[in-house]
Amino acid sequence: MNDATVDDSEKDRTQQLRVGRLTKAHGLKGAIKLELFTDDPGRRFVPGAVFTLQVPTGSAWHGKTIELVELRWYNQHAVGFFKDVVDRSAAETLAKAILWIDADVAEQSDEEDAWYDHQLVGLAVMRDGVRIGTIGRLEHMPAQDLLIVKTPTGDVMIPFVKAIVPSVDVKNGVVTITPPPGLLEELPEDPTDAEPTLETDSDTDAAASALKTD
Repeated sequence: MNDATVDDSEKDRTQQLRVGRLTKAHGLKGAIKLELFTDDPGRRFVPGAVFTLQVPTGSAWHGKTIELVELRWYNQHAVGFFKDVVDRSAAETLAKAILWIDADVAEQSDEEDAWYDHQLVGLAVMRDGVRIGTIGRLEHMPAQDLLIVKTPTGDVMIPFVKAIVPSVDVKNGVVTITPPPGLLEELPEDPTDAEPTLETDSDTDAAASALKTD
């Protein structure tokens, strides 16, 4: 069998899964606080685990991977120690980096609120029982993830947070959203900001009559 064919097959079977975000340096020895996007850190964050880094193109870490040495817990916060990150200065260069792993697309995740990007793309987006569009793609930003929803009037960015996206039903192909006012449509003008109504001839005549004296 041709080696290239094997490589392509393996590539088709894997999918990048986002499992965490490095938030900020912790202490002086290169430790970094972690925001975990997995309910099973004991399986994902084991010594020797290698993560692909999502960082700005101008970062010295762009295009690189990072290897976990140890995961510890301080005051219920996850803190990671990584190979070749030996001091606070090095740790600070990784702040806001997103961690990805290669996972088999056939693997069924039993983690709550954990989905592959390809599982969400194409799902119907419902608001108050009405379909407003479909998910076109996901944007993974340092602050939060965004659902890019294709609607008849154009693409809309929806923050992928529980308060706005309370339900994701991959099996039935539906995502339910509860956006705040103004996220999907323009808010009505404040009456105090409305332009003054032009006075008509009849209004002028009425006002003049009221001022007449016998």
